[in-house]
Amino acid sequence: MAERKARVERNTLETQITVDINLDGTGKSSFDTGVPFLEHMMEQIARHGMMDLDIVSKGDLHIDDHHTVEDVGITLGQAFKQAVGDKKGICRYGHAYVPMDEALSRVAIDLSGRPGLIMEVPFTRAVVGGFDVDLFEEFFRGFINHAMVTVHIDNLRGKNTHHQIETVFKAFGRALRMAVEMDERMAGVTPSTKGLL
Repeated sequence: MAERKARVERNTLETQITVDINLDGTGKSSFDTGVPFLEHMMEQIARHGMMDLDIVSKGDLHIDDHHTVEDVGITLGQAFKQAVGDKKGICRYGHAYVPMDEALSRVAIDLSGRPGLIMEVPFTRAVVGGFDVDLFEEFFRGFINHAMVTVHIDNLRGKNTHHQIETVFKAFGRALRMAVEMDERMAGVTPSTKGLL
């Protein structure tokens, strides 16, 4: 099997970002974005998705975190799409339920080639650790629009906002892992009746 790795650099007037991804890694990660809470969540994707992930970002954090968070999502989506390749032999679909104390979240993913996001997360607070939680939807939208995947994200219950967010990102990582797994019975076959994803 060919290595499923990618490096993407994305430079704008607002951010300069480099993402390295290995879909068949061991969950190792390193981050230098200037946004600690985002890095904590990216670590969840890497660890629970069993992918290696390195992200370096320089952005206009003196304004706020918005551009950095959104553009990290975009660049990660581009790298993921490149790494996953033609999708032949993959499972295509992934899902996960993840609990954390009182919180429970569900994420379902289809590597469909069509971007779509349904996100129902009733955050109980607007800010966690100085981070505006509304920006997570911008992260996921950026990822999904550039990875060309459909994702449904639901926080089914939770009172602690940190727990709500962490269960979402852990479930997202595990769902990605399931979707990109190779299916021996589908070896060399595109998992679609259309023959193309």
